[in-house]
Amino acid sequence: MKLLVTGSNGQLGHEIQKVAKQAPYADHTFYFTDVKELDICDEEALHQFFMTHEVDVIINCAAYTAVDKAEAEPELCERINRIAPQNLAQVAQANGARVIQISTDYVFDGTNYRPYTEDDPTSPRSVYGRTKLAGEEAVLNFCPLSTIIRTAWLYSVHGTNFVKTMIRLGKTHQALNVVVDQIGTPTYAGDLALAVMKMAVGTVQPGIYHYTDEGVCSWYDFTLAIHEMAHITDCVVTPIPGSQYPTPAARPHYSVLDKQKIRSVNGITTPYWRDSLRKCIAELNEQETNK
Repeated sequence: MKLLVTGSNGQLGHEIQKVAKQAPYADHTFYFTDVKELDICDEEALHQFFMTHEVDVIINCAAYTAVDKAEAEPELCERINRIAPQNLAQVAQANGARVIQISTDYVFDGTNYRPYTEDDPTSPRSVYGRTKLAGEEAVLNFCPLSTIIRTAWLYSVHGTNFVKTMIRLGKTHQALNVVVDQIGTPTYAGDLALAVMKMAVGTVQPGIYHYTDEGVCSWYDFTLAIHEMAHITDCVVTPIPGSQYPTPAARPHYSVLDKQKIRSVNGITTPYWRDSLRKCIAELNEQETNK
């Protein structure tokens, strides 16, 4: 099988590159690209790529993810999060391929009281959420055999993310205020990469799936766990309501995703978030030691 992975320099893309080297995936052919190698907003560039390379599955990890900045850059956000996935879906359909599109909990408004299922009504409250939902719809409209995987609170050893930020701030600040009334599930990009790869090379029923790690916490709870596992003891973390930390983009107050469908249909496992956080921090520590 031949797989094109776009946005391969991001958190998930990095983790997919690591998984691709492992059995049973190492027998497949991978094309890892980012915008410098392949601009997925450019239809002609995509056409030329498919003329040169046979591709069975596109894993689209590329996205505009600066949630607050998106409020001031709606056109650019739309281009990357809606138009680019549509381009991928069209070229995939024309060449007998399928798309795995990574999406987000931000397609929901966050007013639920129980985990969101794939069948729950969407109602995004931000430019980021609206464009990601439009990207989902475009992929399924133009390439119906494709798969949408919604995830949330992604972190890894790569790039900028909440875990690395809280470790850095915990080591440089005596006190932090962290929001306590926004509830979700942290997701280690390494876990998501394994799920994506299993669905990429397996026989998958098309449609929408939810994947995060298991369990529930607030950003405050998440921060305490990060500091505990990183052995940060000199920083006092105070819980505050989201109203005391206003942001340009509205955040979902509750965005826990129900994973029953992906577990039952595809046999995907969802590790407990604290266990995966421990693995990530151990990897960060190893990186620091090897510098």
